[in-house]
Amino acid sequence: MVRDMFDSLTKRLGGVFDRLRKRGALGEADVAEAMREIRIALLEADVALPVVKSFVAKVKERAVGQEVIKSVTPGQMVVKIVHDQLVELLGGSSAALELGGPPGIVLMVGLQGSGKTTTSGKLALRLKDKDKKRVLLASLDVQRPAAQHQLEVLAGQAGVASVAIVPGESPLAITRRALEQARREGYDTLILDTAGRLHIDDTLMDELAQVRDLARPHETLLVADSLTGQDAVNVARHFAERIGITGIVLTRLDGDARGGAALSMREITGKPIKFVGTSEKLAGLDAFHPERMASRILEMGDVVSLVEKASELVDKDEAEKLARKMTKGRFDLNDLQSQLKQVGKMGGMGGILGMLPGVGKIKKQLAEANIDEKIILRQSAIIDSMTRLERRSPEIIAASRKRRIAAGAGASVQEVNRLLKQHRQMHDMMKRMKKAGGPKQFLGRHMPPGMMPR
Repeated sequence: MVRDMFDSLTKRLGGVFDRLRKRGALGEADVAEAMREIRIALLEADVALPVVKSFVAKVKERAVGQEVIKSVTPGQMVVKIVHDQLVELLGGSSAALELGGPPGIVLMVGLQGSGKTTTSGKLALRLKDKDKKRVLLASLDVQRPAAQHQLEVLAGQAGVASVAIVPGESPLAITRRALEQARREGYDTLILDTAGRLHIDDTLMDELAQVRDLARPHETLLVADSLTGQDAVNVARHFAERIGITGIVLTRLDGDARGGAALSMREITGKPIKFVGTSEKLAGLDAFHPERMASRILEMGDVVSLVEKASELVDKDEAEKLARKMTKGRFDLNDLQSQLKQVGKMGGMGGILGMLPGVGKIKKQLAEANIDEKIILRQSAIIDSMTRLERRSPEIIAASRKRRIAAGAGASVQEVNRLLKQHRQMHDMMKRMKKAGGPKQFLGRHMPPGMMPR
């Protein structure tokens, strides 16, 4: 399962809200007790104290008002108030990059180890693929060994250009050359990856200020590691005061930190969180949506992001091909392998389940179920070990074939049997769909009222 940095906060707030919902009518004493528990939950999640005080005061002001006391479901109304206040705390609405130009210039700043270089590559890929921009990357990091080469490699992986490395050149000289190349060759966006330090010092800030004054960036993005908690908030404050930032990129949001940095940074700096790093993959950079994040913290799920991710990553041709097969009641092992790969692209079962509402209530059961994300890779390897005929006609796979397939995939015969059983069950379901008149009619008979697909 993908670990969620807000797990502990979600659990604590969930307990508070469950008790509120059971009480029916709420008095001021009930609200006051809930506010104390929310305050403790936020402090334990490493949210900055001034932010906690402001948040609790605003929630309490609304929660003791007439809209809760006279509500038919006061407990649910308090949840809504906390949700709305969380959205406001996180920035209200998503903030897009504001690039002028061409070239639009993005200055990436942050401490060493925060993930600046990797994030620069991720941002370049995102701008190229989603916004159809011609992107040029330039590394100004002459302090860290191989930093410039690392960015050059990432540029190649992202399919964008990078400024040629000239040994011994200063950050300002590299900046001038990058600006000239971007203008001369007609690039839409220039991303400048600056050097970091293990801690903030005057030398670092002076160098960044000189680069900023020369480049005059449209966006200055602070890359901060969410796992560092309050340290990340302090770093953000210093960069905002000394350099001036236009937005924040939070990395390692899939880690097991307590979440306080994400909830504090917007309030402390006054600048929006624009992107979040969601995985180590080059495509693992998502736009930050305050409302969706608040919903995930309060166990309301993030179905919108799930649907968006599916629309981006699922192969539409493959999906349509499978849909045609389903109407005919056909489903072979090639189809099963295609489905396994689609699940893998979307972050595995953990990534999908993490966006569904109410999953937190059954997290213990899911943990006990011990879902092995690597099983998708193993099952795909087993199918790769089969002949074309075996994939099309799994019924011919007898004991001797199973042993050969298992040996070829580095798996056990039991694993091959489990895969074949899984396929058989899905194939049987497809046949039942055909007899029912198609997927829609089948689902209509087997899904609860109100859940029918349109």
